[in-house]
Amino acid sequence: MDNKNNTKYFIGMIIAMLIWGVAWTAGKAAVEHSNIQVSSFWRYFISFLGMIPVVWYLKSSFKTDVVGYIYMIIAGLLSSLFSYLFFAGLSHGQAGYGGTMVTSLVPLLTYFLSIMIFGTKVSAKQMIALGVGIFGAIILLRIPMDGLKFLNLNSIYFLVCAFVWSLVTIITQKVSSRVNSMFYTFVVFGVTAFVNMIFALPYHPFDISSYDLVFWFNILFVGLLSGTFSTAIFFVSASKIGAHNTGVFMFIVPLGAILSSYFAYGEKIVPSTIIGCLLSFVAVILFNQKSRLKKLKEIK
Repeated sequence: MDNKNNTKYFIGMIIAMLIWGVAWTAGKAAVEHSNIQVSSFWRYFISFLGMIPVVWYLKSSFKTDVVGYIYMIIAGLLSSLFSYLFFAGLSHGQAGYGGTMVTSLVPLLTYFLSIMIFGTKVSAKQMIALGVGIFGAIILLRIPMDGLKFLNLNSIYFLVCAFVWSLVTIITQKVSSRVNSMFYTFVVFGVTAFVNMIFALPYHPFDISSYDLVFWFNILFVGLLSGTFSTAIFFVSASKIGAHNTGVFMFIVPLGAILSSYFAYGEKIVPSTIIGCLLSFVAVILFNQKSRLKKLKEIK
């Protein structure tokens, strides 16, 4: 890899991750000034509209097969559930903690689900990495200090949210060879927006004057900057720096979530959150780290 040529993609990835982090705080502000259903609909509808010029500009291929469309519909349905859990969690819990918990748990849950469902083989080193990750998750959930108190409205939504997004991640990985990543995102956003609209209709989401400027500012940030802009940057940058490196960048998301929630809501930054996140970060690095022999083969 030519580090000089890829510097802009590293910077792009960092920007995308920070925006994703701030989106947790913006999402909390949006749902406080509306409700879960309306926020869920507008977040993905805005992202869907924003993807239209991106798909057109990048001349993304629309080619796929029946299986590809089935995967996209399933991913869209799961994304709809994720968006509900996302805003429900933010309506009850802290944005910084939610952003940290979900980001930290998703890679670990994805690894476990891949092993259990697809029988993915793991090395001894990767088993150690998973062990470190599990320990990090235990600290993050404050189990040694609080026992099973994390099973409350302040945390349970985020916990289920992480599980659902892990399923979406696995589907995305499975369908990657069948469909262009941008077109996949475009369709998933469309399916999600449509499903969310059905549940939002009783709350009159199109009565625009019913919602104040705080809601519109924050939902535009979550939908356009986080949903469309950062997603586009993520896919373009990931294709350049390598998929195995993207997992490490994901741990910039908690930084954006924690700092923005601290300044916006005065949310306290507790040691267990930082330690748990760092241990999960180490686990992801260890799990994705390639041996020197494999690296030499790739170079050749």
